[in-house]
Amino acid sequence: MIDTMIIPAITNIPGIDLGNFLSDDPANVATTLQLLLVLTVLSLAPSILILMTSFTRIVIVLSFVRQGLATQSMPPNQVLIGIALFLTFFIMAPIFAEVNEQALTPFFNGEIDKAEAFELAAAPMKEFMAQHTREKDLALFMGYGGYDRPETLEDIPLTALVPAFAISELKTAFQIGFLIFVPFLVIDMIVASVLMSMGMMMLPPVMIALPFKILLFVLVDGWYLIVQSLLISFN
Repeated sequence: MIDTMIIPAITNIPGIDLGNFLSDDPANVATTLQLLLVLTVLSLAPSILILMTSFTRIVIVLSFVRQGLATQSMPPNQVLIGIALFLTFFIMAPIFAEVNEQALTPFFNGEIDKAEAFELAAAPMKEFMAQHTREKDLALFMGYGGYDRPETLEDIPLTALVPAFAISELKTAFQIGFLIFVPFLVIDMIVASVLMSMGMMMLPPVMIALPFKILLFVLVDGWYLIVQSLLISFN
């Protein structure tokens, strides 16, 4: 039988005050809405940062390399995403340092407010995205959104620049991926032709071409060339 002396300790569960969430007081309602807005932004922050950095191009190019090699899940997704993340941090390090110096540090020190900190933080990101955004892609979103022709970089809204940068990165990544596929395609065609000439039509060409692809990739130091090309593409 449970000792009655410990029942109060078991049943004494801390309560959660929902008064502010259910209150009709405008001040409490405003605070609740701000809290919900902050939680929403935090949940979307990883996706937003991924689309505003070099991550998209890097991870797509690395995926093309794996598809061209036809090694199924080698390297694993975790490895590709990890490499893409660290390459992104390396490429974006000067921009992140500038954001920290111009916006975050003054904001944490109480020297500027949130609105000014956001504008100062957005400026380096805008400059980076504008350098790698095609004018045609930017004009698409500026025209569809009804924005005036921008005179300076500050006149371009993030709502138009971010999607324009994203589709520009997709096109660039696919162009690089096409060039990566060409030598692997040549090997597949050569192996298929040799197998057909030998009458081995039932033998899958992919199985025979795979070791030759890996050998070629290793001999030319493929990972070094891929990473070098990605770093050069962001200069």
